[in-house]
Amino acid sequence: METAIGLQTDVLVVGAGNAAMCAALAARENGADVIVLERAPQKERGGNSTFTAGAIRFAYNGLDDLLKVVTDLTEEEIASTDFGTYTEEQFFEDMCRVTQYRGNPELIEILTSKSLETMIWMRSKKVRFTPIYGRQAFKIDGKFKFWGGLTVEAVGGGPGLVQQLHDAAEREGVRVFYEAQATKLLHDDDGVHGVRLKLKGRTAEIRAKAVVLACGGFQSNVEMRTRYLGPGWELAKVRGTRFNTGDGIRMALEIGASPYGHWSGCHAVGWDMNAPEFGDLAVGDGFQKHSYPFSIMVNAKGQRFLDEGADFRNYTYAKYGREILMQPGQFAWQIFDSKVTHLLRDEYRIKQVTKVKANTLEELAAKLEGVNPEAFLKTVREYNAAVRTDIPFNPNSKDGRCTEGLSIPKSNWANTIDQGPFEAYAVTCGITFTFGGLRINTKAEVQDTSLATIPGLYAAGELVGGLFYFNYPGGTGLMNGAVFGKIAGEQAAVHAGKHVLEN
Repeated sequence: METAIGLQTDVLVVGAGNAAMCAALAARENGADVIVLERAPQKERGGNSTFTAGAIRFAYNGLDDLLKVVTDLTEEEIASTDFGTYTEEQFFEDMCRVTQYRGNPELIEILTSKSLETMIWMRSKKVRFTPIYGRQAFKIDGKFKFWGGLTVEAVGGGPGLVQQLHDAAEREGVRVFYEAQATKLLHDDDGVHGVRLKLKGRTAEIRAKAVVLACGGFQSNVEMRTRYLGPGWELAKVRGTRFNTGDGIRMALEIGASPYGHWSGCHAVGWDMNAPEFGDLAVGDGFQKHSYPFSIMVNAKGQRFLDEGADFRNYTYAKYGREILMQPGQFAWQIFDSKVTHLLRDEYRIKQVTKVKANTLEELAAKLEGVNPEAFLKTVREYNAAVRTDIPFNPNSKDGRCTEGLSIPKSNWANTIDQGPFEAYAVTCGITFTFGGLRINTKAEVQDTSLATIPGLYAAGELVGGLFYFNYPGGTGLMNGAVFGKIAGEQAAVHAGKHVLEN
């Protein structure tokens, strides 16, 4: 449809990624007519969801629960895999622990307790999931064992997830407008009644009984990044879409919505130093470099600056991008001994990678661009001498194989760097999404600065504040978007008078 003049609908969803499409599907399922506005052209649709690997964290009590989500597991896969359990209590504790107990407990409770049922609901919409054998399991004594509470991903990764959600929306009669940038909420004393937008460059308005904002954070807005995250953040690379510039947050704040959460915080990871300014869909998340727990990481001074083995990657990767950005020149090198290179994740093997290789440490030191070679060799000597080689190495668990006597310890997975050939990978900071956003209640209703509900306005996904502080358990972003997207869509349909939810 080329025009939106005079158009009306029950529920209008701003955004077209995972959270937005879950909202659209839930509203449609509950009887509402639904229109989705996607700022990007169709080939770039889906926001940050398209750029993810599709990993999604949810609570499950064992194989029976997993089989409700991964419905096509083979007997061979079941026999050769220890899927373990990941209870609601574990999920809740992980969320609290990694956010330093600052996350809103009511929202965290909703996220964790509704995660399994939301996954089952997504599966009912023909979204398919599969175990993450390549990145979340190692084979020990002939059996794959999953670790870190992250077990499945969407088939086809992020692009596959977005495609499957849009396929479901098309089957169910949800209309999607592309190149449709929402610019202003239509609002009066009775609440929100639609949006003003630019549709393929032309100003239009769409009236709606309820609006769901699910159009991402402000990570692609250099000015907002620098204003809220602080000096230096204009130098970060953007891992995902170029279209998440904070429009949804801005529009809501303009009508009195309450800002909430960790506005100076974000999800930021180690990202290839020479990656482009924004994400590249042809590469997807391949620019990330997440096998660092098996490395030592050094800066331009040739010095280690963080504990690479503090915890499983799932619980540290989202905060270590900030640490890299704080280093001289905003870069670091990950150094791997040949004893562990077979454990490197697939992203280390892409063509677009900043990599050097050498047979000796002296040769490697000369190849680490921007690094003081003498200081690097000294760092390696001191590190090697501090490794507790008497403790067995086990990549599947926090093995306690640590260093002793260093000012910056390595708490797990410490191996000496002394067996060539050596490999090194240059990384900088890649920002994924911002943690500050809008305040919602447990019904995904946006709250104003007096903490009263703004009638007709709902929010879900990365533009919601209050869930993530300082850090983030891997795979929680998609789950967060799905859980609160579904709730937002259901509640928007109720507000539109289409359905009464049971208590």
